[in-house]
Amino acid sequence: MRYLALGDSYTIGEGVPEAERWPVQLVARLRAAGLPVSTPQLIARSGWTTDELAEAVAQAAPVGPFDLVSLLIGVNNQYRHRSLEEYRQQFGDLLAQAIALAGGQAQRVLVLSIPDWGVTPFALEMRRDPARVAAEIDAFNAVNEEETRLRGAEYVNVTAVSRQAMHNPNLLAEDGLHPSGLMYAEWVRLALPVALAAMGQQA
Repeated sequence: MRYLALGDSYTIGEGVPEAERWPVQLVARLRAAGLPVSTPQLIARSGWTTDELAEAVAQAAPVGPFDLVSLLIGVNNQYRHRSLEEYRQQFGDLLAQAIALAGGQAQRVLVLSIPDWGVTPFALEMRRDPARVAAEIDAFNAVNEEETRLRGAEYVNVTAVSRQAMHNPNLLAEDGLHPSGLMYAEWVRLALPVALAAMGQQA
């Protein structure tokens, strides 16, 4: 079974070993559940916005169909103060492409919400207002959840878990910004039942 993961620093696992990336952890859990899933194909890089991910997908030209496709993108749109209207259009296009790569089966596409980096030490060092970052992240997530549900894909909210990093530094990598393997394991815990169902299995 084939799995394609699309995203940015959160998908490539900035600051953690390869084995601790959330798509890699997810595959390990899927295999433990008896599914013969191959090593995930990742199209992701730190700093990417929606348009940069779209360009990278076009260049990589992945060949479907994939049994599972995940999409997590948008934090850099928020960080760079890009508009919600632009995000809706570009995210929608990416989601449509993800569904096409899943053989047109929207239920095989897993969208993760954008985590809240405003609770991190990095945000404090940058003198960013945590309340404002949280509000902006929530606005971007409202868009991606609406688009996801409109198209019949699956949605996993990891934002609430990401905010626990405010009280638990073990959930962050050494850079004080990106999630640790422990945080990614929590994301996988939330995503696993949905991924199993998407691949025709019961959790």
